[in-house]
Amino acid sequence: MKAIVMTAVGDAEVLKLQNLPEPEITRATELKIKIHAAGVNPVDTKVRRHGLLFNEALPAILGCDGAGVVVEIGADVQQFKVGDKVWYCHGGLGREPGNYAEYAVIEQRWLSLSPQSYSFVEAAAGPLVLITAWGALFDRGGLQAGQTVLIHAGAGGVGHVAIQLAKLKGARVIATVSSEQKADFVRGLGADEVINYKDTDFVATVNELTQGQGADVVFDTVGAEVFKTCIAATAHFGRLITLLDPGQQDLSEARLRNLLIGFELMLTPMLRDLASARDQHVAILKQCAQWIDQGHLKLHVSKVLPLESAIEAHQLIEAGHTIGKIVLTHSAS
Repeated sequence: MKAIVMTAVGDAEVLKLQNLPEPEITRATELKIKIHAAGVNPVDTKVRRHGLLFNEALPAILGCDGAGVVVEIGADVQQFKVGDKVWYCHGGLGREPGNYAEYAVIEQRWLSLSPQSYSFVEAAAGPLVLITAWGALFDRGGLQAGQTVLIHAGAGGVGHVAIQLAKLKGARVIATVSSEQKADFVRGLGADEVINYKDTDFVATVNELTQGQGADVVFDTVGAEVFKTCIAATAHFGRLITLLDPGQQDLSEARLRNLLIGFELMLTPMLRDLASARDQHVAILKQCAQWIDQGHLKLHVSKVLPLESAIEAHQLIEAGHTIGKIVLTHSAS
């Protein structure tokens, strides 16, 4: 099978197209998937640049997100049948092979039927960002109907689904963006107010929009500097959730505000083999598939590239400012 292989730690050029043997089922509860598309996420580029997250030797196949069709099942597989279309977040961190390949073998427990109304390309864009946004907003952020949430980088992969999930919950959404094009995009997703952070002080604007109260939940998808600034935009007794390491921070104002500070790393259940938490991830995908098929939730794919163009996909991710998601396609999808 064709696969994109990470041959060393470094720039995108360490990704090489190779021909590898197809993986085979070795357990009765496994199934084999013909992968049609793989989502590209920032974590893929970070693993490539900084090293695998398990003590395994290179080379490795990256890519946590996949969508495809079941082509073979183990003797004890009961949840799926040959021909089922599935989506999932599995592998790509250095232990199990990822999805920049034509086939994968996965335990049935970690799969969900993909949205019936979606192509493989659209489905491959979803798992990691949907699970991440859900965990940040609902599990860590405790977002409730009627509350106000500030979502940074609202046009990005995580941000664009976070806006929609928050609206489905009944929250008021304030989103930050970096251009008028992105502002129009997030308004189309349901954002109630949009702030272009390049020409507007987002803290002052959030406080103005909330009559000086601040947002009940603030979702930082950017990093340490934004996290630091977000404290003053978070309501007293509110919650500030970040995807990234905030570094050394002066938290005196956060303490005075009685803030709950939370971290969302959706990879933890895979890294620590927390099976029940991974079950919850699958449950999230099942619920999101229903919402997608009902027309309540949509995934935006800004660019589709062939598997052979993985280097370009990584370069685009690292350049930043992508709207929605980039997907690699392995065949007609």
